[in-house]
Amino acid sequence: MHREHFETMGTVASLAFAAGPPDAALLPTIHAAFDEVEARFSLYRPNSEISRIASRESAMTKASPEFLSSYAAAIDWKLATNGTFDPHRPDGVIDLSGIVKAQAIQCALDLVQGAGIADALVSIGGDGVVIGHADAAGQAWTVGVLDPDDRGALLCTVPLDPQRPAIATSGTAERGEHIWRQGLADFRQVTVVASDIVTADVLATAILSGGRASRDAATDSWDVDVLIVDLDGVVEVTPRLRGLITQHAA
Repeated sequence: MHREHFETMGTVASLAFAAGPPDAALLPTIHAAFDEVEARFSLYRPNSEISRIASRESAMTKASPEFLSSYAAAIDWKLATNGTFDPHRPDGVIDLSGIVKAQAIQCALDLVQGAGIADALVSIGGDGVVIGHADAAGQAWTVGVLDPDDRGALLCTVPLDPQRPAIATSGTAERGEHIWRQGLADFRQVTVVASDIVTADVLATAILSGGRASRDAATDSWDVDVLIVDLDGVVEVTPRLRGLITQHAA
């Protein structure tokens, strides 16, 4: 097992390779891809494309194809989630952080697969996606879900399989109330396991924003598993995920 960690997008990116270190050219390529995402989409960088659009220094009519593609995808998700996922802040500023991190993770995974690697994990800020297995014996990759009351502890670890290889968590423990609530503030933390990282990340945000009604709509409409921590600290888990966690723990 070989692991790499580095800072990006205000958090930590992690890559794990079951078969040992990758080719030396791969990691700089992934670094460059993440740097490009920050340069285009970070609202903390005054010269990024999204900041220049927010300040009206630049117009949407002059936006790059990459920007417009991510914005269009975010709008599609807004419609699909009845507005509980929204790429606009209350003041109208476009904020694509809810989708571009997941897109960056997928981009990195595509680069890993393009390098001929069959068994790997890519994550940013705890959200991640896997391919293959964690070792030659076929052990599943596992990702920990943080306890919102203790960032040094885990609620559980979740095994990821080829049908649902992506996991994402949205909550208030690390960044406070950074998500605009569209419904009742039912949950403190939401974890979603899905077939792809964008779906997992977007739905985690949408459920945190929309509360129980949004959770029910998501599990009815998508083949996902959900683990939530409500405002009283009670943990609720969809049945299939509960079975995976229990079996893994045993």
